[in-house]
Amino acid sequence: MMLGTLSRYFLKRYAITVFWFLIGVASIIFLIDFSEVSGRYSDAKGASLLGVFLLTLMRLPLILQQTMPFIALFAGMTALIALNRRSELVVARAAGISVWQFMFPFLLGAFILGVGSSLILNPLAAIGQQWAQSQEAAWSDSSNASNDSNIVPWIRQISDRDDTIIGASSVLENGTLLVQPVFIHFDSDGRIAYRQDASTAKLKNGYWELNDVVETRPGETPVRHKTDKLRTNLKQDFLQERLAQPDTVAFYDLSNKIAVARSFGISTKRLETQFHSLLSTPFLIVAMTLIAATVSLKFSRFNQSRSVILGGIISGFVLYVTTVLVKAFGSSGVVPPFVATWSPVVVAMALGATILLHQEDG
Repeated sequence: MMLGTLSRYFLKRYAITVFWFLIGVASIIFLIDFSEVSGRYSDAKGASLLGVFLLTLMRLPLILQQTMPFIALFAGMTALIALNRRSELVVARAAGISVWQFMFPFLLGAFILGVGSSLILNPLAAIGQQWAQSQEAAWSDSSNASNDSNIVPWIRQISDRDDTIIGASSVLENGTLLVQPVFIHFDSDGRIAYRQDASTAKLKNGYWELNDVVETRPGETPVRHKTDKLRTNLKQDFLQERLAQPDTVAFYDLSNKIAVARSFGISTKRLETQFHSLLSTPFLIVAMTLIAATVSLKFSRFNQSRSVILGGIISGFVLYVTTVLVKAFGSSGVVPPFVATWSPVVVAMALGATILLHQEDG
């Protein structure tokens, strides 16, 4: 009974600490991003203070999701150090409670935080990112502002004898609308025949409808057309899967997206990596909490220097960077997505548990 009460108390202290860290980090992110977005689109046609505010608000969940491991690390260290300085952990040890018993509420809280990040925050981030990309594409089109985060991969279409490479700054309306597209046409010998730059390209039934087109041929003066049509055999479903960005797909839709993409013969490495990354997020946050425990539990009792805390922060940073780096390898197909996302988490959890065992049990 006493252990249950103590566990609830520790869990409550951890939850309160996490809550205030979430509020603080979200506020800082919002202010910084609001300043950056307002400066970028200050001259954009149609942009307003309310629009910039909503755009920043929609972008917030995705950025907050990316900082969640660090929130768990700092919240864990803060909560454990506070309990240590009030000698509450010393009293718990004197009562015969092992480190694993009083760490269980913190690890449970970290796991719940990770589950909430994958199941609640991620869908909100996906919806917000879709809306933000649409709004940014509209403002970028009018202000010619660069938006590297929405760059669409180049795709190739071969329709009859027309071999064309297509690129765009962004894709909207489920793959049927390209913003600032570029169409590069090749002749039968594989040489560039001409290039078309348009403001938008809308996928219709069997053709692209281009608006405000500038056609450039080698050795000739560019010619501008108000509209133009380009035949295509590409389908909306194919484009939707081919151009899908993992950040804009909610966790609940990833499995279906992967299955549909495979049916079209499209590489699913990025989507699989995102799926396994979200699955491993609760365990990554648990690993961060274990790292926090290794540098916080003995801080007050042995009067250790601040370098120990700095070491914990650096260790968490190294784990996060390693996770992001290996995730990039998984997205590119260099490493299998399952291995890329789970191996750093498993190694970090094993190392954290080993260090705690060494510190507490010898």
